[in-house]
Amino acid sequence: MAVEQNNPFGRKDPRIITVKPPVPPAAPADGGGPGKAAAPAAPPLLEVEGLCTWFPVKKGIFARTVGYVKAVNGVSFAMQAGETLGVVGESGCGKSTLSRTILRLEKPHAGKVRFGGRDVFALRGKDLQQYRRDMQVVFQDPHATLNPRHSVLEILTEGMLVHGLIKPKDTQEVAAELLRDVGLQPDAMHRYPHAFSGGQRQRICIARALALRPKMIICDEAVSALDLSIRAQVLNLLMELKDKYHLAYLFITHDIGVVEHIADNIIVMFKGEIVERGPAEQVLLHPQEPYTQRLIAAVPRVGGAAVGA
Repeated sequence: MAVEQNNPFGRKDPRIITVKPPVPPAAPADGGGPGKAAAPAAPPLLEVEGLCTWFPVKKGIFARTVGYVKAVNGVSFAMQAGETLGVVGESGCGKSTLSRTILRLEKPHAGKVRFGGRDVFALRGKDLQQYRRDMQVVFQDPHATLNPRHSVLEILTEGMLVHGLIKPKDTQEVAAELLRDVGLQPDAMHRYPHAFSGGQRQRICIARALALRPKMIICDEAVSALDLSIRAQVLNLLMELKDKYHLAYLFITHDIGVVEHIADNIIVMFKGEIVERGPAEQVLLHPQEPYTQRLIAAVPRVGGAAVGA
């Protein structure tokens, strides 16, 4: 028997607590009184303009370039501080290449990325080091991103020592605080990654990202490899940390059902391009593009109810 539902996803998982602060009333257009100008809008934290990341296709004995795979092609968007932007699309749509280009792990073919108003691709030296600190990432597979030869204490504090944020004598105190932030016991700092479950490893990766006190975290399929109940816990944790530290998230996922619980705005990617964008509620409840509608229809539902049932 199908479950009654008010949106395409049916009833929300009761384990996922979605609590968003009330939206303050809009300021008057005249700035609140006669003779007062309206307050200027805050500049975006991250701006992506016409970004293209193409990979050459080479053939022949001389490996001549005969074409390009346009993994990211003309992508533009902007994010404010404290915003969560969901990037949704099937595997191969270019969403992970987009994140790697923003992180400067891939070289762009064209376009611009500005962070805090500064050209990311022009950063050098200390400016680039500061960008690495402000922009952190949590990848899909925590086992592959944690050094098995390092203890959790070393994993969490290595970056802070490199950036000069703490002194060696303070490492245990700082690591204990980070572990408590992600719901782990402080004594976990003396253990190694193999001693933890997948969900616990991902919490350690989140703690490592938090260690450098970033302004923004890219979550690249950060919950895709986790069991459903653990996924809910990690999503709740990310939302709590966002409010606590005023973080911005670029949340990349192939599961459009996940962003329902965490994203403020959504962009949908297909073949390297953005095909739909807007506030999360609008995109999820009133999708305009057939591709977005297919993504929503593919979300598993209790009782197998059809979209709009």
